[in-house]
Amino acid sequence: MNHQNHDNHANFIWQIANILRWAYKKHEYGNVILPFTVLRRLDCLLENTKDEVLKVYENNKEKSEKALELLLNNASGYKVHNRSKYTFKKLISDPDNIAMNFRDYINWFSMEAQEIMKNFEIKRQINKLQKENLLLLVTKRFGTIDLHPDKVDSMEMGYIFEELIRKFAEASNETAGEHFTPREVIRLMVNMLFDSDDNVLSKAGIIKTVYDPACGTGGMLSVAEKYINELNPDASLELFGQELNPESYAICKSDMLIKWQDPDHIVKWNSFTSDGLEENKFDYMLSNPPFGVSWNKSKDFINQEHKQQWFEGRFWPGTPRTSDGSLLFLLHMISKMKQKEKGSRIAIIFNGSPLFTGDAQSGESEIRRYIIESDMLESIIALPEDLFYNTGISTYIWILNNKKDKERKWKIQLINAVDYYKKMRKNLWEKRNEISQNQINEISNIYSEFEESENSKIFDNEEFGYLKVRIEQPLQLNFKISEERIQNIYSERTFSKLFDEEKYKKLKKKSESPNFPIKQQKKLDKLKKGKKLQEKVLNRLRENKSDKLYKNREEFKKVLKDILDDMNLKNSLFKAIRKGLSEKDKSADVCKKSKNKIKADTDLRDYERIPFSQKVDGYKQDTSEFVEGEKENIKNYFENEVKPHVPDAWVDYSYTRVGYEIPFTRYFYEFEEPRDLEKIESDIQQVESDISDLFDDLMG
Repeated sequence: MNHQNHDNHANFIWQIANILRWAYKKHEYGNVILPFTVLRRLDCLLENTKDEVLKVYENNKEKSEKALELLLNNASGYKVHNRSKYTFKKLISDPDNIAMNFRDYINWFSMEAQEIMKNFEIKRQINKLQKENLLLLVTKRFGTIDLHPDKVDSMEMGYIFEELIRKFAEASNETAGEHFTPREVIRLMVNMLFDSDDNVLSKAGIIKTVYDPACGTGGMLSVAEKYINELNPDASLELFGQELNPESYAICKSDMLIKWQDPDHIVKWNSFTSDGLEENKFDYMLSNPPFGVSWNKSKDFINQEHKQQWFEGRFWPGTPRTSDGSLLFLLHMISKMKQKEKGSRIAIIFNGSPLFTGDAQSGESEIRRYIIESDMLESIIALPEDLFYNTGISTYIWILNNKKDKERKWKIQLINAVDYYKKMRKNLWEKRNEISQNQINEISNIYSEFEESENSKIFDNEEFGYLKVRIEQPLQLNFKISEERIQNIYSERTFSKLFDEEKYKKLKKKSESPNFPIKQQKKLDKLKKGKKLQEKVLNRLRENKSDKLYKNREEFKKVLKDILDDMNLKNSLFKAIRKGLSEKDKSADVCKKSKNKIKADTDLRDYERIPFSQKVDGYKQDTSEFVEGEKENIKNYFENEVKPHVPDAWVDYSYTRVGYEIPFTRYFYEFEEPRDLEKIESDIQQVESDISDLFDDLMG
């Protein structure tokens, strides 16, 4: 790939945006530049066969539109044609009628191309450009660049579009990186996606399908197609994708027309709520879904599908927090895997969040559990930082396969590839590093060899699972009726909410009005009654103040009841008063509940994560049987790891939860000896000396 070539093309096209400066705002430049780039590419593509298309049209224009479309596409040599007599060259040759002729040019494109132009709202832009006397000038400038596929192939064209999108986003302070993925990252994904299928893909006439649910301008699909063509020119890879952004969708679809792919395989709108390929299953899937994008707007639809029974909805295993829908993309892709007889493979890019976000039995943990216990997760590869255009955060490639090779069954390979990069000569936004082709090959080899090494660790699936158990300690309290503790009763909400002074003052003021509503008067009366009750309780307690300290809750309960019994207090209020008069005391008697059970101190409650002792041999939505089988493991862990430190603690088995996380960095952590304190102190003194010298120079 000649990066200089596509940079030159992108820079030339970008310069055309200067023409728009006074008529368009910066964030609107793409509304003109992107569709005109697509139009010019189609114009270059169809120019050589224009005369043949017009001839076929004249000879067959009485035929049905469907038959005519097929004939004209065959005449053009692509899945697109234009039966207008105009080209960019002819448009600029008649400047007085350019707007009318341009509309004619647009109207006579084939149906698929017209649908693409509608997504760009090209006719509205033609009208505006003509009104601003810019249409002729823009058309002339685009007419000087040759974007024919023989000169600029699909890969390079993808770079050009994505560079333009990045520039437009940069000019308007928008996020560009969500639109595309660095090509070297895609090549690495594709390498691993097709790794074990080389024999299959080398067969003559083989047909496979690949899908991207957030396809953008189609970069991932193009790289996958190129890989197959290089591996086996006789193989066919059918490309499928869905994209929400209308401009990116239109660019991707135009590329499908040029490559003789079926444009109907690229669909628009949200993959979650409007799955345009609902009935399709695919051999391969790859995607770079946007990081940290909220799915709150689709919450009702997704939650409804989550509630459906097993395998009837895509999201039944779980839903992540609404602030990040990355794992929903993965569940969506899993729903499109072929059955295990044929199998499917997935490569998806995530940030670190899907590895560990979410506690046991949270949506994220449940999704990880479903994937791992179903033995679909094959490998996770940690990528170098600063690879992407809009973020320098850590990123990972997940490889999933529902038809694993024998040696990979019930195993997960973690690959640490963070050091496989080289510095770029020139930064592109946040992108400072890139992966060379040799490094792509090295990482791919680590994956395919499936062996333990410094950068490759292999684990049993269950090593990422754990049991979260609740450890309780007894509640121990002493009690005393003293002035200090009487004041503490106000901190108990049940007591304090009897009287809200601010609310009382507002209602009191309003009650002076002759039209004070009866409903509001009742609220005022209730507050007055609450105030009186508070005062009565506190006065009664003050009358019974004592220095006596009670260390048994049941004993004090009887004493307090004798003091307050005639007030007929609600049980919740009585408990609040008793709690306000208490303090924690490890020397006090243990508090008991009904049936003489020990009451737990929620402030001392703790949780332990206990590794599985059993093999996980399949996914089961109901984990109760598994948890029951782990009770001996929990007991042994508790006796050895907890009891020696907290003798009066116990395990609350009723709470036990199953969780999964993948603490990637822990497995590759290397301890570094801390620097010597004397060396640190010496460095600090040197820095202080340098600063002092600079200050002296500054002051003369």
